[in-house]
Amino acid sequence: MPSSLFFGGTILSPTLAGSAYTLRPLEALFVQDGRITAVGRLSDLENLAGPDTRRIHLEGRTLLPGFNDAHIHIWKVGQLRTTLLDLRGVKSLAELYRRVAERARTLKPGEWLWGRGWNEALLAEKAMPDKAALDQLAPHNPVLLTRTCAHIHAVNSQALQLAGITPQTQVPGGEIHYEQGILYETAYGLVFRAMGEPSQAQYELWVKAGMEYLRSLGITSATDPAVDPPLYAAYQALDARGELPIRANLLFIRRPDGGSGTFPLPEKHLSDWLRCDSVKFFADGGLSGATAAISRPYKNLEGPSYGILRFEEEELLELALEAHRAGFRIGTHAIGDRALDQVLRVYQRLYQEAPGPRHRIEHFGLAGPEHLQKARQLGVMAVPQPIFLRELRANYQRYVPDEWLARCFNLRAMFEAGLTVAFSSDGPVVEQVEPIKGLQAALREPLVEGNQVGLEPALWAYTVGGATAQGDEGNRGSLEAGQWADLVILEGDLRDPYSLRIQATVVAGASDA
Repeated sequence: MPSSLFFGGTILSPTLAGSAYTLRPLEALFVQDGRITAVGRLSDLENLAGPDTRRIHLEGRTLLPGFNDAHIHIWKVGQLRTTLLDLRGVKSLAELYRRVAERARTLKPGEWLWGRGWNEALLAEKAMPDKAALDQLAPHNPVLLTRTCAHIHAVNSQALQLAGITPQTQVPGGEIHYEQGILYETAYGLVFRAMGEPSQAQYELWVKAGMEYLRSLGITSATDPAVDPPLYAAYQALDARGELPIRANLLFIRRPDGGSGTFPLPEKHLSDWLRCDSVKFFADGGLSGATAAISRPYKNLEGPSYGILRFEEEELLELALEAHRAGFRIGTHAIGDRALDQVLRVYQRLYQEAPGPRHRIEHFGLAGPEHLQKARQLGVMAVPQPIFLRELRANYQRYVPDEWLARCFNLRAMFEAGLTVAFSSDGPVVEQVEPIKGLQAALREPLVEGNQVGLEPALWAYTVGGATAQGDEGNRGSLEAGQWADLVILEGDLRDPYSLRIQATVVAGASDA
């Protein structure tokens, strides 16, 4: 691969010195063999160039480290772009039912009709899909329609039957509303198992489709945050064949939905393109669907509801301690204040038992001052999703207690508390997974005025923050000699995030432009 010399634009490296976030300007950047070999003045770097060096004049554009999405379900993004019925953005049950009927007509009897993306808060009827309607629309097919948050699922009678679910069925960490055909949290696993595990070839197709799409958005690395053994095998096979379009970090799931069984700790994997030395737990549900575990009742529900805690604390501690002692990073999904209380207590007890790596909390959605302070003391990293402030705003306003709206995904408070913050999208929970859209939301679209963040910390969280949360800060995230040459080139004015566009993505020195 020929070397490359970048110059003639705004070249910025996100940095953090003490509590000050800055964007360090550089005049030029030299790349060779997939890594940055030198940064500095153009006149000095010209001495490194040879006859085959590509001289890339940025023509005034902005060059940054490639974006990192620290929490995105890569294969599910690819699945929605290839084979899954996409219900994101539907505005009414009538539209949803029309799409289901259209898909049913393309299927053979007995084939699963699988879709994702509905959000009752955005539907005209403000209601969830109904089992009786799905029975009529797809009389010969089992139906599974996952809500946008992936914590609630609508199914028809045939799906319930194949999953062995009856009105008496109970499942730890989940709920089944049999008459309506609505499954909450871990109950989903009963249906997923009934569908049959996708083949490795299918997983590989979905992973590559998801990664290629993310690369087009300026994302050069991402964390897939709930990987089971078959999906892990697909990632390893793609890595062995050199077919991963971007770099991936995996959070291996310990407790799959649908029961009390636990996967053993995985074999660690570390290459330039694939990393798996972290595990994942779910402590509670989702805030947008009112299943996150909170200590005050949600608004606008038929009766008092406080969400769902998935684990008893001692059981979570036992599983987490096993991973902690083995040197695995832990990422725990925790959104509601009850879940944050539990997870931070568990993390504190881990460090009391044995030294270990820094751990992370995925989402960190309703953190109060006590959670922020405890996370800072323990060195816990926060992985929130700025784009939730745009796409799930209506849900938060509908369900979250009024007095807690100011702390709902308060990104500013996370930075001010001194946390290591890694930005992400949690796609396909949301439709817009572009980091530029996340920047717009973080900078200009807080849920409560005053909670917006500045450009410098936001860019740091989309680059260095993600690398740090995944243990790769020595390889990527900033523009330093020795780092991977994973870059993004932007058109537009950084001071106006709505003007920004991706001009090119560079991974290991190779551009897609």
